[in-house]
Amino acid sequence: MEGYIFDWLNLFLRWFHVLAGIAWIGASFYFVWLDLSLEKATPENEAKGIKGQLSAIHGGGFYEVAKYQLGPPSMPHNLHWFKWEAYTTWLTGFSLLTVLYYWGANQYLIDPAKVAFSQWQAIGASLLYLFAGFAVYEALIKSPLRNSNKGFASVLFVFLVFMAWLADQLFADRAAYLHVGALIGSIMAGNVFFGIMPSQRELVRAVTAGEKPQAIYAVLAKLRSTHNNYLTLPLVFIMISNHYPMTYGHEYAWLVLAVIGVITGLIRHFLNLKTQGAGVKPGYLVAAFLLTLALAAVMAPKPVATTGAVINSDQALHITHLRCAECHAGQPTNGMFTSAPAGIILESEVQLLQYKDRMISALQTNYMPLGNITAMTDDERAQLLGWLKAQQ
Repeated sequence: MEGYIFDWLNLFLRWFHVLAGIAWIGASFYFVWLDLSLEKATPENEAKGIKGQLSAIHGGGFYEVAKYQLGPPSMPHNLHWFKWEAYTTWLTGFSLLTVLYYWGANQYLIDPAKVAFSQWQAIGASLLYLFAGFAVYEALIKSPLRNSNKGFASVLFVFLVFMAWLADQLFADRAAYLHVGALIGSIMAGNVFFGIMPSQRELVRAVTAGEKPQAIYAVLAKLRSTHNNYLTLPLVFIMISNHYPMTYGHEYAWLVLAVIGVITGLIRHFLNLKTQGAGVKPGYLVAAFLLTLALAAVMAPKPVATTGAVINSDQALHITHLRCAECHAGQPTNGMFTSAPAGIILESEVQLLQYKDRMISALQTNYMPLGNITAMTDDERAQLLGWLKAQQ
């Protein structure tokens, strides 16, 4: 019953998290695009305090959008806020972290080969990791460094690379990437809660009181929004990375993630410059493409040396029964699963051959067994790989 409840919570929270994330990221992308696409206001609108305007067509209708320099002459009757998309994404994400990685810590969070945490020690390390990372970002954004875009971006990038390395030392491979994503998501949601919303409340207060809004609040809100814009693409990659163990299961997974961060940053910068009307600068896309090819070439799996003679089918099944069938069986003995993960059952030679390619990938990247909870040895891994590769 525990595994059944676990599956339903996982399903509901993941679905809710994805839906909320789509709403948040969509709104973020739209408003950054809108701000960068604004054209010079007409003399009539400029006299009203409007900074820029935009004409658009969508869904069979025309739209006229205008942005005030600081605020309108009087507060609109209906003012739409955009905050719950961010809050809901973070709340569902943290709930999913709790269910999948804290409840299932022994399967998903802990890798005894890295640090032999107990369940509660691993949870404490996870919470400390996220809190400390968020605190460092808040210290940076409140420091004079925020006035230098390049300086801030460089320091933040180095810090996030360090945090990726640290997560790789502390947690199981898949959990390591997830924690970098959780940290980035916390920074982004924190930008909304601690920076953007307070600034917007002050702007609303000033307009309501008939005062001239102070520009500093608008500037700080836009700065945090811009940071979120550049952090979005690496975060989306991390959200889908659990499908690609070749990345988080790599020997230098933290460095792979750092390179992917550079690639996504180049793409985001190209799109922002293009939207801003700064001209098409294909060099950023070309660099991102070449860097992707180089990363793929460097990450190409290397042959795994087998030890001794190639094992026979019975020996291969013996290894899978010992190290894989706890989860990948018709009736898993691991209490966290009510059915075999991804529907992959490894109880017969026919089934091993059916999933041969996926097994080779999972074994080469050390993705399976998860957190090596069944204590598969290096010799067993090499022997099973040798047998699988020898099958036609």
